[in-house]
Amino acid sequence: MEIRLKPTEAHEWLAQMVGEWTYRSESTMPDGTVYVAEGRESVRRFGEYWVIAEGEWEKPDGGVDRSITTLGFDPATGRFVGSFIGTMMTHFWIYDGELDEGRTTLSLHSDGPAMDGSGGMQRYKDVIELNGDERAMTAWMLTDGTWQQFMAMRYSRVS
Repeated sequence: MEIRLKPTEAHEWLAQMVGEWTYRSESTMPDGTVYVAEGRESVRRFGEYWVIAEGEWEKPDGGVDRSITTLGFDPATGRFVGSFIGTMMTHFWIYDGELDEGRTTLSLHSDGPAMDGSGGMQRYKDVIELNGDERAMTAWMLTDGTWQQFMAMRYSRVS
């Protein structure tokens, strides 16, 4: 016998991301190098509880990079969960997050390789803001006890 939970409001919040998007990103590396990219992202539901986002953009050298993000909500813990992989790196990012009280901003926490080249690990936070057909994502890293933004992305819904 299968027991299925009804999707929660948190699952429906994630469903707002479903659609076709274009975006522009700007990233600043620790050495001050700035990367600008434009790309596309397709977000679809995976059953009632998950969304999967597949992104694609041109690299500065002319090649193409791709990413896959999974996001869901675990009612047992009351936390958002997910993952991120990209063709430009070997690290498998695991997300743990929460929605703000206004239900417009999702903060996703993870650990990943330090950008300073030390070989160590660092705390990161991706912050997603939804506003209808517009979406923003900022990426932050914890350095010396202070959150520093290193990437900003602006999305527009195509369909």
